[in-house]
Formats: sequence, structure tokens, C-alpha cells
Amino acid sequence: MAFEIGSLTYPYDALEPHIDTRTMEIHHTKHHAAYVASLNKAIETSPTLAGRPVDSILREIQSVPVDVRLAVVNHGGGHANHALFWRLLGPNKGGQPRGRLADEINSTFVSFQAFKEQFTTAATTRFGSGWAWLCQDEHGKLVVYNTANQDSPLMQGHRPILGLDVWEHAYYLKYQNRRPDYITAWWNVVNWDMAAEVFDSAR
Repeated sequence: MAFEIGSLTYPYDALEPHIDTRTMEIHHTKHHAAYVASLNKAIETSPTLAGRPVDSILREIQSVPVDVRLAVVNHGGGHANHALFWRLLGPNKGGQPRGRLADEINSTFVSFQAFKEQFTTAATTRFGSGWAWLCQDEHGKLVVYNTANQDSPLMQGHRPILGLDVWEHAYYLKYQNRRPDYITAWWNVVNWDMAAEVFDSAR
């Protein structure tokens, strides 16, 4: 069964004024759709990958045939990263996490504010295109870092909890070269309830 981009649970204009309508529409229907189309094309030539969830494929990326591995890294990563990204956004969100995720953030980073500053730095300092992440590492410890291009934390055995797309296509129509302004605005639409669900499901 071919991969699909799926529908958002909110309209494209729901994140205004923080993320503009046109960017959301192009990002979802053009950029994410292109990753899915290219992933499906790569999978066609490797029947052993057919029917497997993209997360499973990325976790075992070294077992993917060499002739399609780079395409799976780029386009499978693009699909998995975006599928999570959309879920972690929402109108009238922002604020701070609660429950176990909040406790773990405070335990690991001392405070939510300290975590927020570290995550913002990871997003701001990612040279070129990529992502900033809050993940659980292979030992279950929370870590913050950034990755290049569409590389997925899944490929290094980590579980992404929160991710921010800092490719220019995610913000350029509204913010042009002002990535820090986009990052500041993004905190207002983070769906912490969903992040907590993702975190709890990793137990």
C-alpha cells in the first residue's frame, strides 16, 4: 500500500498569525506530497520494503538496499518528519507541557525555560536546511539536537517527541530570512498535549 500525506486535523489558516495560510498549504500539499511521491517510487524498486511503516524502515536503515537507501533517507525521512510535525501543531496551543513529559523536561534540563532556550539554539544554529528535535535517546533520556536535511532521529535509534522544521520552505513566505522570528512564533502553536501522547506511547 502506497504512503500518503494524510489530512491535517485543522484548516490551513488555523495557525495564523504565527504560521501563514499559504505556507501551510504549500508545505503540506507540495513539499510533503513530493517526499511521499518520491518515497513511493523508491519503494517500487524494492519489494521487501513494501507494506512496512516508514518509521520501521528508518529504524533499520542499514538493511535498506544500497541502491535506494539515500532516497529512503531523504524522502522517507521527509515523510516521517512531516507526518509528526503536523500532529505537533495546533490552533490555540503553546504554553507548557504537563504530566510526565513536563516532569522529565524539568528533570533533564532543570526548567522548561532552560529547555526552551536549548531547543531554540538548536533550531537557530542549524546551518542550512534541517530540523531541531527533542528526542528520547537509546537509553530513554531526553536530548535536544538538530539534524541536516530530512535525516530522521529514528535512524540513530532515537524516538522523536517534538520536531521543528527549519527548512526555508517552512517559513520564507512570511518571515523571509528571519528564522529566529519564525522559531519564536512556532512556540505559540506547539501542541503539547500531542507531544505528551507521543512521549507516553514510547514507554
